[in-house]
Amino acid sequence: MNDYHHFKFTPSVWIIPSFLLILIWAIFFFENSFNVDLTSHGILPRTFSGLQGVLFSPFLHGDLNHIANNSIPLFVLTTALIYFYRDISLKVLCYGILLSGIITWVIGRSSFHIGASGLIYVLVSFIFFKGMMTQYYRLMALSLTVVMFYGGMVWYVFPDVDKTISWEGHLAGLITGFAFAVIYKTPDYKKDIQYEWEKPEFNPESDMFMKHFDENGNFVNTPKPEEIEEEIPATGVHYIYHFKEAKADNKSVE
Repeated sequence: MNDYHHFKFTPSVWIIPSFLLILIWAIFFFENSFNVDLTSHGILPRTFSGLQGVLFSPFLHGDLNHIANNSIPLFVLTTALIYFYRDISLKVLCYGILLSGIITWVIGRSSFHIGASGLIYVLVSFIFFKGMMTQYYRLMALSLTVVMFYGGMVWYVFPDVDKTISWEGHLAGLITGFAFAVIYKTPDYKKDIQYEWEKPEFNPESDMFMKHFDENGNFVNTPKPEEIEEEIPATGVHYIYHFKEAKADNKSVE
């Protein structure tokens, strides 16, 4: 596999995460500068007006601590998603917001649910499960890195851990990310075969180089091939003569 084709740094790797951060911080500063409370535009489960929060809730935050805690994971995970899964990254982001929001609207408590944490759980879940499913070492390493830094987030999908947070939104994001990991296909990450011994049909016993080693891996000189004397049958030689008459001017004068 050509890693350069699949994993290539492009401007979108940092532009899209930066745009998301700028947007949520701009909305946060707007609320605080003009003393406007947009919480009512969050997800209010099982109400028609609360459906608007499916779109708006990831960009709304309650306080500085809330938005600060979500900013770094959102930027890092979105960057990783676009770099390693750029062909499906926008689908995961856009549909992830919609599906996780709808699930939250269905299962959530009767209060406003806001914040980008639902989307963050979508990204954590998708990157982890997809990397394990591909069985490709780069993506598996990414999955393990995500678990190392954000594995503790799994506890916040349970209702009794912290009743002040939207565990329903976290659970919805976890479910959505896993579903996308199953649904969305990625290229077959297979290493390019460059040498003969990497091919499945390679037989070491018939390879001239491998014949220089014994069963213990020691180098040995292979015996010289026996010279076979082949008797070449004698063949007759045939001569063909062409007779040409001498012309008068070529005759010697008597």
